Amino acid sequence: MEQPLRARFTKWPLPWVLGLSAAGLLLVGLIGYRFTHTSNPQTDLSKLTVTASKQTLPVAIKANGTVEPIQSVNIGPKAPGRLISLLVEQGVLVKQGQLLAIMDNRELQAQYLQAQSQLNQAQAKLEEAKVSIPSEVQQAKIRVQEANNKVDQAQAMLKGAQMRIPRQVDQAKAQLIQAETRLKLAQARAKRNEYLVGEGAITKDQYDSITSELSTAQANLSDLKQRLEQVQTTGYPEIDQLRHSLEQAKSSVDEAQAAYVQKQQSAKSQLLQLQAAVKAAQGQAQLISVQSQDTRITAPFAGIITQRYAEIGAFVTPSTSVSSSTDDSAPKTSILALAKGLQIRAKVPEVDIGQLSTGQKVKITADAYPNQDFEGKIVRIAPEAVKEQNVTSFDVIIALVTGQDKLRSKMNVDMIFLGKSISNALVVPTVSIVTQAGKTGVMVPNQKREPEFKPVKIGTVIDDKTQILSGITSGDRVFIDLPQSQNKKDKK
Repeated sequence: MEQPLRARFTKWPLPWVLGLSAAGLLLVGLIGYRFTHTSNPQTDLSKLTVTASKQTLPVAIKANGTVEPIQSVNIGPKAPGRLISLLVEQGVLVKQGQLLAIMDNRELQAQYLQAQSQLNQAQAKLEEAKVSIPSEVQQAKIRVQEANNKVDQAQAMLKGAQMRIPRQVDQAKAQLIQAETRLKLAQARAKRNEYLVGEGAITKDQYDSITSELSTAQANLSDLKQRLEQVQTTGYPEIDQLRHSLEQAKSSVDEAQAAYVQKQQSAKSQLLQLQAAVKAAQGQAQLISVQSQDTRITAPFAGIITQRYAEIGAFVTPSTSVSSSTDDSAPKTSILALAKGLQIRAKVPEVDIGQLSTGQKVKITADAYPNQDFEGKIVRIAPEAVKEQNVTSFDVIIALVTGQDKLRSKMNVDMIFLGKSISNALVVPTVSIVTQAGKTGVMVPNQKREPEFKPVKIGTVIDDKTQILSGITSGDRVFIDLPQSQNKKDKK
């Protein structure tokens, strides 16, 4: 078998031999080129990797912000009216309570005079009632006392009659009994002497004297009977009459007492009504006085006049917003704008907000002063984030330590929030941080000097530097760019 193969090979023409030789050389060159480019990793690693090192990492977060007043308000009247005087111009510094403008108040002055007149009348009526009403109450009280006195008198008269009349009746009865006794004695004596006079034992004159005594006893008895009847007839009705008079007197007391109580209540009600009328008149006068005072517009706080919206003679309506109309004849809604102090409002991304705290220093630069830095400090961090154009951020308020005299409201400024530096921090370039299968890590060279993913835990990120908390150590190299062959594999 060898001999025929060798014979066939020796019979090949020359072109075939040359072609095979060229192909072999080309294959050897390609293998050598690839070997030289893949087996010399030292040059590639120096260009594609950096060493993780420990550094002092300054915490400095950049942000943009806008200068704005600490306190700002549009100043206008509380009631619609015409502006008759404007005492300040834009840019003027004013003090709290300083007079800024005056509105027309002639109508209010007339209303105040009328209200003051009504107040005077109400006060006069009240003072008059304070004198007359107690007097009327006192008179009603006197009538109650008089009625009580009449009751006392009636009771005394009734008591006297009740004691006197029965005694008179008893006396009349006793006298009647005595008269009857004397009459019986006179009758017996006359009867005895009637025989004697017939016998001539006594004289006619003596007998007539005895019969005269009998007649006198009879007459006396008759008088006493009439007197007893009269005492009984008139005495007891007198008691009844006195009882009736006593009841009437008591009824008069009740009526007088009721009238007195009613007068007291009525007096109290009248005084309260008059006092209420005075207070209402005072309130109306005070209201108009306050409205009149409100036509004198003063600064609610010390600050600077930032805008002037109305001119003298303009009709201004009460509002806290500025009219968007540019027509001078249109009603205005504010006269001036007043601002107090300056601060900066910055929007800080959510990822950086954890590194900020109140009191933290801030370096501020403005395009208007390119060669000058200003100082500030954080005074407030918003408790709630805002989302604009899919970007979540927090409002941060910065107080100006310097620059109050140069910076102006609505200026745009750049800021660097200066935090406490992190010493001895293990740092790698931020570009070396990658994500693989949901994990954060870096690419490190393996034994074959090829990129290999290694998970790490990252800390603070400051621009192009990232703190590594765990996963690699100082001196480890990390890829900042992948080799071309690796890129090709990634693309495949």
